[in-house]
Amino acid sequence: MTDDVLFLSGDQVTGLLGLDAAIASQRAAFAALGADAADLPGKIMHPSRFDDSVVFAYVSRLSADTGAVAKIGSVNPGNAASGLPTVHAVITALDAETGRLVAVMDGTPITTLRTAAASAVAFDALSTADSADLALLGSGTQALAHARAVARVRELKSVRLWSPTPRNRARAAERLAAELGVAVRAVGTAEEAVTGASLVAACTLSATPVVRGEWLAPGCTVVSVGSFEPGRREVDAEVLRRAAQSGAVVVDDPATAAAHAGPVVEALREGRLAHEDLVGLGAVLTERSFPRSGPGDIVYYNSVGLGIQDAAAAWAVVEAARKAGL
Repeated sequence: MTDDVLFLSGDQVTGLLGLDAAIASQRAAFAALGADAADLPGKIMHPSRFDDSVVFAYVSRLSADTGAVAKIGSVNPGNAASGLPTVHAVITALDAETGRLVAVMDGTPITTLRTAAASAVAFDALSTADSADLALLGSGTQALAHARAVARVRELKSVRLWSPTPRNRARAAERLAAELGVAVRAVGTAEEAVTGASLVAACTLSATPVVRGEWLAPGCTVVSVGSFEPGRREVDAEVLRRAAQSGAVVVDDPATAAAHAGPVVEALREGRLAHEDLVGLGAVLTERSFPRSGPGDIVYYNSVGLGIQDAAAAWAVVEAARKAGL
């Protein structure tokens, strides 16, 4: 049975799934979700009783001609201190007709790429066309991936980068400046990074806000990918208030966000936000919702991650592998 099964390492996955292909896969994922054309069972996020890690499991199916995809993995915040990705995972893909095993692949690079690519899709759909100044909060694997992805959908003029450790943020800024060919400056506070920025990407595992609503310039679009469970809140209540008042609170999936996205869970519990205030990114891509009514609106996007994202990215990898004759 294993003779024709693809077994793909992290390096192979990275080589097969380029950033543009990853972004295209995420557009397809959210368009399918917005059209109610995909299978998306509820995901599992389970904090460990033994340490600060979180085990997760996703199952999804993108379309009739792509089979089920499952991902299991772990979030280990302590990895950041060792320079390792905080998320590791393995993905399996099954045949659409028979359900047989088609591929087993390292899910770590897929998680990194699809998360950043989805944020790029969100920025492209939600931010103003002239948004060009990026505030990047975080200096790890996901933050670097976000800067690269955002640069594919917006012509960046500057990046201000903050993370708690001076050495890490200086190293990340130097690396991104060389890669992107734009001015990237490491700054001493999150406020300095965010103030005046038109694009804000929060890529941390913080349990307390690193983005405050009072700092946001008119027209700003904020994307948070670290608020993926109820106890994590990268943005404060004022961010959601300003977004709900002038623009929109956009999420990857309203039902999933209501159960998992820390700032959203808190706002719903306290009555500061209602379920109908949440707009799915898929609804924006399918033009069923228009969250930005004017250039001065504040728009907030909270991503917790969905199995449909992994399904779209995994099948893009499978197709690329088949074309490469693997």
